Amino acid sequence: MSSPVKAALDAFLSEHPDIEFIELVWPDMNGVMRGKWLPISEIGKLAPGAQRLPASTYALDIFSQDTDADGIALKVGDPDGIAAPLLHTLRPMLWSHRPAAQCLMTLTDVDWESPNPYDPRAALAGVLARYEAAGLKPVVAPELEFYLVDAEAAPSGHVQPPLGAGGRRLESGQAYLLDVQRHFEPLLSEIEAAAEMLDATTTGFMAEFGPGQFEANLNHVDDALAAADRAIALRRAVRGVARKHGMDACFMAKPYGDEVGSGQHFHVSVLDAEGRNIFSGEDDEVPNEALAGAIGGVLARMPESTLGFAPHFNSYRRLRPGSFAPVHAVWGVDNRNVAVRVPTAAGRGARLEHRVAGSDANPYIALALILAAMLEGIERKLDPGPPTEGGDPQEGAARLPGGWREATRLFAESDFVNRALGEEFTRVYSAMKRQEAEGFAMRVSDVEHIVTSRLI
Repeated sequence: MSSPVKAALDAFLSEHPDIEFIELVWPDMNGVMRGKWLPISEIGKLAPGAQRLPASTYALDIFSQDTDADGIALKVGDPDGIAAPLLHTLRPMLWSHRPAAQCLMTLTDVDWESPNPYDPRAALAGVLARYEAAGLKPVVAPELEFYLVDAEAAPSGHVQPPLGAGGRRLESGQAYLLDVQRHFEPLLSEIEAAAEMLDATTTGFMAEFGPGQFEANLNHVDDALAAADRAIALRRAVRGVARKHGMDACFMAKPYGDEVGSGQHFHVSVLDAEGRNIFSGEDDEVPNEALAGAIGGVLARMPESTLGFAPHFNSYRRLRPGSFAPVHAVWGVDNRNVAVRVPTAAGRGARLEHRVAGSDANPYIALALILAAMLEGIERKLDPGPPTEGGDPQEGAARLPGGWREATRLFAESDFVNRALGEEFTRVYSAMKRQEAEGFAMRVSDVEHIVTSRLI
């Protein structure tokens, strides 16, 4: 073990002598956290290269099955990758029943030279390398919506809202209702503390439109990898603390058909080599050339990128007209009906807000696609067209894919996505989504039983 690694681990144990085990975790292509428990007696295995794990775990589908068409598991013997723990993420987990810590990791190829081509974190790092080469640095702040749900499912087997004040189940909208937020204050405060311990400090929680729905905003950070790491950490903290309190958390894009969906928005600006915001113009409602180009790039690549923002069948239930979840590739000034909102175009806060991704999206993939499209637009000085006012898009505005299969086809055929994420990543991710769609098609819904029972 190298001296710097040993010193970091010794310092951690000195500060947290009660820790009994470490959760070594990594997000797969779907953003599902895979991992293993490491007893504290084995902490030396956090040294880079001390762990080998199957590289194919990145490409397990949402049902935890190997993606048959990818050819990286059974067909080739399921070879290992080399574990590279990110020691700066080694931090205590406040929701664990026993004292425990969490450490994010990545898997490299066994030659130690190449990042794993299926690692979503490595895909984002590849996009950021292009920004660095251009002398630019993105600043990112994610927003994440989620539903607190009862730990016990409804008789239908579906999730149901939690019990509120007086033991009554939440049934209606609660936007900004402080009484609802106050009722869940102990849980929300504990989530906030757990997230902060994982370096995912929030700017607070607010009650959203749906019953049991909340939004958490993360601080801006000039490291997009750290922003995605924090989004993942926040999701783990939300779910872990909710379960500790006898509830659960739901990150489906649309858990209730008749309620609003949950989004994952990204606020993004870009700094130059001197630390100046290149999006800051003279008029807070008129984007300068750089911001206009970034918007134009994002809009131009949005339809073919949609699978990265809406990765599951359920994701497309959220993208509906009149729902603050966009269906057209349009932008607007301080307009929440659109796909890309510009809160302000002047001053340090000049930025765009990308509003397409659902809470079920992998933040690494979503950010990689957003940032790659922005850089392309900045460099090519793309024109985003006029802003949309109100809820009606301009005539001829590009519509986002209407469903999972269409989005998968556009994604798989896209030269832009291949460049942004890598050809092998795109190939395997597309194969995974086709496999998931085929598995989903084999499942008979309760609605089909109801309908066909009336035909007998």
